[in-house]
Amino acid sequence: MWYVYCIQSLKDNFIYRGMSENIPARLIAHNRGKVKSTKNHSPFNIIYEELVGSREEARKREKYLKSAAGRRFLTKIIMEREKGSLPD
Repeated sequence: MWYVYCIQSLKDNFIYRGMSENIPARLIAHNRGKVKSTKNHSPFNIIYEELVGSREEARKREKYLKSAAGRRFLTKIIMEREKGSLPD
């Protein structure tokens, strides 16, 4: 099974969107600087993950998350999460 995931840098809030069959292993690779596009932004936390099924479906969903509509979708998720973590 394939997943799409988004990780956010704790250093500078950079958001990376990707796909993987093993998100925990992939997060370790990102945090160890093994991924060229993220090595200068580590450490990371996972902010979103979604099971999508096939590699082709994951690629399409990843592409969506990188689009303007996908960025708005992620912003909404981040804002809702932050709102939920604030005390009443």
